[in-house]
Amino acid sequence: MVRFKNRYVLCEVISEDSRCRQCIEDRALGLAVRDAIARVHGDYGLACCSISFTVKYLNAYTGTVLLRCRKDSYRLLCSALPFVRSLESRAQRYSCFLNTLHVGGTIRTCQKFLIQYNRTQLLRLLQNCTNEEERQCVQKSLLSCSLTEEQSQSGDEEEED
Repeated sequence: MVRFKNRYVLCEVISEDSRCRQCIEDRALGLAVRDAIARVHGDYGLACCSISFTVKYLNAYTGTVLLRCRKDSYRLLCSALPFVRSLESRAQRYSCFLNTLHVGGTIRTCQKFLIQYNRTQLLRLLQNCTNEEERQCVQKSLLSCSLTEEQSQSGDEEEED
């Protein structure tokens, strides 16, 4: 049996309009990326990238997006991402662009990078705080940035018996 290797591209949706992030849908984002690939690389690029292309994760609150594609065609995908200029959602068009943060072989490596990236962003916010209340709030957020594994429910049940 053959295992197909994938690449995961971690991106950030950047827009001047704050409503854009809250209205993002994974389907609209996927269509916008496919359209950009078709414009830049034509039918060949679209066919190469469409084989296993999916939007694996979308956080509308933070604007974080995780895209999956085949290992052979991730360069085509990454080169087409700057050409995504707008997202269409609920019959409205929002101008935005995608900032590529990280390309990884697993979702786990992308999660680890995202935690480190968020930590550095919070440190930058901490330097720009004006009063003590803001400073304490950012410090609390900074200390809560960790990736922990949750215990399974079955392990908890066995301890109770």
